[in-house]
Amino acid sequence: MDNIDFRVVVVLAPIAVAGGWAAFNIGAAALRQVQGFLNKQA
Repeated sequence: MDNIDFRVVVVLAPIAVAGGWAAFNIGAAALRQVQGFLNKQA
């Protein structure tokens, strides 16, 4: 653990946060779409 290059963390952390935020937003929209589809079928 002493040999971790924190520059890699500094570079990858914002990318990971952005990816998580995008997945969260897309996931929410996808769930709404699926729920609308299932409600329309019933």
